[in-house]
Amino acid sequence: MNRDINVTKLKLNCYRQSKVPGEFMLQLRVPGAVIPVEYLDIASEIARKWGDGNFHIGTRMTLDFPGIKYDDIPAVNKYLARYIKGIEEDECDVDMDKVAGEPHDWDEDEGYPTIGARNISACIGNVHCICGNINTQDLAKKIEKIIFPSHYHIKVNIAGCPNDCVKAHMCDFGIIGTAKIDFHPERCIGCGACVRQCKHASTRVLSPGPNGTPIKDDCCCVGCGECVRVCPTGAWTRNPQKFYKVIIGGRTGRQTPRAGKMFLNWASEDVVLGVLGNWQKFSAWALDYKPVYLHGGHLIDRAGYQKFKEIILDGVKLNPECMVAEQIFWQETEYRSNFNVKLPADHQKAGPGSQG
Repeated sequence: MNRDINVTKLKLNCYRQSKVPGEFMLQLRVPGAVIPVEYLDIASEIARKWGDGNFHIGTRMTLDFPGIKYDDIPAVNKYLARYIKGIEEDECDVDMDKVAGEPHDWDEDEGYPTIGARNISACIGNVHCICGNINTQDLAKKIEKIIFPSHYHIKVNIAGCPNDCVKAHMCDFGIIGTAKIDFHPERCIGCGACVRQCKHASTRVLSPGPNGTPIKDDCCCVGCGECVRVCPTGAWTRNPQKFYKVIIGGRTGRQTPRAGKMFLNWASEDVVLGVLGNWQKFSAWALDYKPVYLHGGHLIDRAGYQKFKEIILDGVKLNPECMVAEQIFWQETEYRSNFNVKLPADHQKAGPGSQG
């Protein structure tokens, strides 16, 4: 194919370049990783008519369609309008005529207007999982309305409980559902099941007290709800109010991967949504109002934690239980510094797989 293709523009429309010249892979957003089944008919048609007959479930829980020819992209974009309107406007109440909060006349025939905010990943949450503390899908839809569409990048993962199956610690902005656990001593039979489960599966904050009644050290409870799950009499229950941990600055990548650190603990949903509402303002400040493909952890590093905290909490009213980290220090993984050691001459000559 002897033609110039604007790969950067296609990437903006959620197409990824293939190793095969002139072929691309389309990524469909699936906020919260759950969509009504009727939209799979659209996905199936894209794969059969324009793709290679397959779709890939992306690492950020997108629906990806490899094998789309460059010449077919306009037709695919036009066909996509029903999916984008259904998922973004009907399911998530997104205003597609704004990008980063600014007016934008969205042309339905041009597909996605931006790839800035990446798809929101989430576990199944408490709509199904017995460990789940929160409805991850409902929260994902609320966040989608705040962060998309935008040219400023952010990766958000939502975990229904501190098990963190969705790896909230490894993205720009991780949200973990936690629960305040209420104890009802009149229901306790002193069986010790909660103490054993906390020791086996959580932070060991429970210990046996008089007559087997558990004693709790509140300082280190992570709100996982394991005690609730195993109690045979309902002596432990989740408080109806929902709380969240917010983890920031995690990332993968070739150079400096790292786990994120806790920014907020016992935050309310309003606080979480308020903070995310400030994300674009923080990103714009850190990038001097010139959006480039640079993830959140790098922006926090560039601005410094204190400046990040100042902007991201601006105008956000913290709930009484919410705690904010005074300072955060990250530990980078530096592959080069670990292995930049010159081997002795005889080892260099031996080569890989040689017997020493």
